Amino acid sequence: MPSVTLVIPCFNEARRLASTFAGIDRLPDVVTEVVVVDDGSTDDTLALATALASQRDRVRVQAEPHRGKGGAVRAGVLTSQAAWVCFADADWSVPPESVLDFLPPKAPPADVLIATREGASSRRRGEPRHRHLLGRAFNAWVRAVALPGLQDSQCGFKAFRGDVARELFGALATTGWAFDVELLRRAQLAGLRIAEVPVVWTHDADSRVRVGRDALGMAAEVVQIRRMLPG
Repeated sequence: MPSVTLVIPCFNEARRLASTFAGIDRLPDVVTEVVVVDDGSTDDTLALATALASQRDRVRVQAEPHRGKGGAVRAGVLTSQAAWVCFADADWSVPPESVLDFLPPKAPPADVLIATREGASSRRRGEPRHRHLLGRAFNAWVRAVALPGLQDSQCGFKAFRGDVARELFGALATTGWAFDVELLRRAQLAGLRIAEVPVVWTHDADSRVRVGRDALGMAAEVVQIRRMLPG
């Protein structure tokens, strides 16, 4: 099995860090490094994450100024050296054990593997209907404007060959919620192999994505990405 770095971005996550680190403890041994990136939190996230990481050999904390989720993930990825690089959300909406589904030999051959909530064997748990409909509308918009053929660009777990991750994130300009769209747009334009991996996904009522305002901002970012990367 290849070595794996897993990046977890955190912004004001002090209330849930105990469960975040409990999930880290469930990760398979193939994950040799976990980078918890603090995105300039204004609560006790950095101090608490540092204390929890000090009790675990494979976890380190990286403090960054506040840039947004994309900026935090980018910062963590660019410090990685592993053969594969993944990123996951602090709430573990995709279970930690799922990482094996994104790696050889179990994963389909690809340079980029993205979790999808739309596959035949995918499952959504606890998601309010209005959020589901908004998410599907956003993904339809993304497919029409920037990412033809990909059903779910925004699910919070993705894996990359290490060299591919560092190249894509090195060029990344989008630091907010829509950063996934730019990454995948760059991957498509470069002719990289992208595979979607069905997952069991659990909705978190404490999600940092705000329905309405964030969705509109992300839609505008998708247009900017398409203009930046016309193809």
